Amino acid sequence: MDLIQATKVKTVSAMEMFLRNFSHVPEDRLDWAPTPTAKSALRIGAHTALYAERFAKMISEQSLPHPNNLHEWLAEREREEIAVRSRDEVASIFRAGTAKVLEALDSIVPAVLETSLDSGQGWSMSMIQVIGLPEFHALAHMGQIDYLQTCWNDQEIYVG
Repeated sequence: MDLIQATKVKTVSAMEMFLRNFSHVPEDRLDWAPTPTAKSALRIGAHTALYAERFAKMISEQSLPHPNNLHEWLAEREREEIAVRSRDEVASIFRAGTAKVLEALDSIVPAVLETSLDSGQGWSMSMIQVIGLPEFHALAHMGQIDYLQTCWNDQEIYVG
């Protein structure tokens, strides 16, 4: 299996694992957060889902975001997350974004994998790292969902 095909499989698997764990968050706990400044499971789900399409854009355009005003850019991302109000909406956004990631991965030619993308902020990221972001991001935020579940004493291990 080549790198692109393996990345596609891992991307879909990570999305499915995230959505599986997210599906076990009780409805009355979706908006619960351990502190007033912490993100709820719904907010984490929205954030994770919305970034799938952003990663697809980075991959297809071979470019990292270069916001003119980082604070405004982050505030807009926050408003988008807050606007997502249901588990079904998270799943729908995540699945649509992941489909776009798969399309973007299909457009990659081998020579592109040898390139690096400039962040405009003094650092760069290799395309190999960029194509791995959808998987990494979903798994990292799945850990946050797992943590929230332990906060309300859900010690169950969900495997299916």
